[in-house]
Amino acid sequence: MRIGQGFDTHKLVSGRRLVLGGEEIDYPQGLEGHSDADVVIHALIDALLGAAGLGDIGMHFPDSDPRYKDASSMEMLETIVLAIESLGFRIVNVDVTILAQEPKVGPFRAAIVGNLAAGMGVEPDLVNVKATTTEGLGFVGRREGIAASAVVLLEEGTPR
Repeated sequence: MRIGQGFDTHKLVSGRRLVLGGEEIDYPQGLEGHSDADVVIHALIDALLGAAGLGDIGMHFPDSDPRYKDASSMEMLETIVLAIESLGFRIVNVDVTILAQEPKVGPFRAAIVGNLAAGMGVEPDLVNVKATTTEGLGFVGRREGIAASAVVLLEEGTPR
């Protein structure tokens, strides 16, 4: 068994769409970033890479590479899952926390769980998504950005 954790944060800005866990959310601002800036999937990718000992998201999808400009984080997730599976790892479970003062994540939670499960090729009951505010404290509380953390448990097996 191997555990990995990931964390990511992006600034909220005007003129961008907001994508969290593969779900586009109607909100007046979106997250700034080279790709679609899906902070949830970025944290999840880092957790998967950490558990597999494969570095971090920037090593695999550098923001200096124009191929990843406005790239789908869901497609990046699927690429990383294939890489860890080829090494013989199986996802046991995933736990994600979204830190956002706004928008409220509750109405989108089931869709995010479904998106993440589909992107990883696992059953939804292996994916937990929760959200919290920071009670008005810090950059999240001031509605300047959104953060996410993820923990992943992998099991070693036979490579595909």
